[in-house]
Amino acid sequence: MWPMSEFTSPTEQLRAEIAAAAARMIAEDGADYGSAKRKAARQILGNQKVRGEIMPDNEQIEEEVRVYNELFFADTQPARLLHLRQVALQVMQDLRAFNPYITGAVWNGTAGEHSDIHLQLFSPSAKDVEIFLLNKNVNFEVGETAHFRTGQPVETLSFLLPQRGADPELAHLALYEEDDLRGSLRSAPGKRAERGDANALAALIDETCKEED
Repeated sequence: MWPMSEFTSPTEQLRAEIAAAAARMIAEDGADYGSAKRKAARQILGNQKVRGEIMPDNEQIEEEVRVYNELFFADTQPARLLHLRQVALQVMQDLRAFNPYITGAVWNGTAGEHSDIHLQLFSPSAKDVEIFLLNKNVNFEVGETAHFRTGQPVETLSFLLPQRGADPELAHLALYEEDDLRGSLRSAPGKRAERGDANALAALIDETCKEED
């Protein structure tokens, strides 16, 4: 429990408690933000109706995931993150014809043991992506992801990436129209961009490797 002096109101304290509980579920179990937020609210508030202002936003939860990783996974999370970024970069290079961008935990730096690779492809033809994967003998499942702007379902291809001497990694390709990319690369001042291309991801990898030297 946090000291009351750290918060300006009981609502702010509850929001922080829900964010911290949700972050633990994400870091420990690989829960998605939406379900973790709902479970955390029930855990703390029981079955009472939750007012909207009490629920933390994803940005607050993401920050709590960072804190949790630093406290409990400092000896393993950085290496895991670097590995996932390197795998993601290889996939993006293979899919460069379809304008791939990386998003999610591998991009923002909170990825842990249970994290998957999430890519967004901005291509004229979703069918061309499917044909490309089939020609590479990639077995994929077709699902849906909510559009980052409209919330409408977007076709998503999910498949395993074999790893030598280790368990395979799971990648998800959300297939967008080319026009969806317009305006989506802007970020508010002081905020992290929600997605990045292969060059941006390679720069993050290079920065990490330099820090380790």
